[in-house]
Amino acid sequence: MPRLSLRRLLLSGSAAVAVSCLAPAVLPALVPAAHALSELRPLPGQPADAAAGETDGEDATEESVPLQIPDPDPLIRRDEAAPATGDETDGASDGTPTAEPEVIYDIAKAPEAVRRMRELIVEAAASGDIERLRPLLGTGPTRTQVSLVESDEDPVVQLKSFSGDAEGAEILAILLDVLATGFARVDPGTPDEMYVWPYFAEKSLANLSPPEKVELLRIVTAGDFADMQEFGGYNFYRLGISPDGQWKMFLAGE
Repeated sequence: MPRLSLRRLLLSGSAAVAVSCLAPAVLPALVPAAHALSELRPLPGQPADAAAGETDGEDATEESVPLQIPDPDPLIRRDEAAPATGDETDGASDGTPTAEPEVIYDIAKAPEAVRRMRELIVEAAASGDIERLRPLLGTGPTRTQVSLVESDEDPVVQLKSFSGDAEGAEILAILLDVLATGFARVDPGTPDEMYVWPYFAEKSLANLSPPEKVELLRIVTAGDFADMQEFGGYNFYRLGISPDGQWKMFLAGE
């Protein structure tokens, strides 16, 4: 079967503040300096008696409160709700944001058993022989889930049937592509804990950064990505390995 076709005042302007300073040399020619200054209105945030201040010589220039540009806070409404950013997800139905999973690229952060199983899957897929996956797929209760529908059919036969070629080479290529991405740890500390590749399967597509979108498009086409956005999430192949090293699933779909 072919690969699923699923792929911002400032007080701009310039705040021009024109301040006219009276030079001490010309003050006698005008009204008394003390009287003139006493008529000045206090600046925003300046005590009322500070406008009169000291008016003689150096005291007037050194100790008086300097002229200030009004604080812009009243103009810039910092308390307004900020627009949604990529740090928030679609959230739960009650509006509570849902935490995004940590995206991990360092395989050393996974348990040894998980690292080992991933290595074995990569080796088998890179060989080109799909039969080399058989011992990794398990049997009985530990059998790897490869279909959304329960079936007793041989898992290798099933995987071959999902491939666009008779030998299952396309499925092996998809396995390698998926395992080359970052991964996410889901349901930590529960019986359902798994390490899942690719992390797109556990993250909101609306929150993907540009580099993450490029990484996703290494697996699916732009058309598939558009379909996924309409669908509401990643729905191509994902792979999960339990902390004890069991290959739990390799599925496509919701």
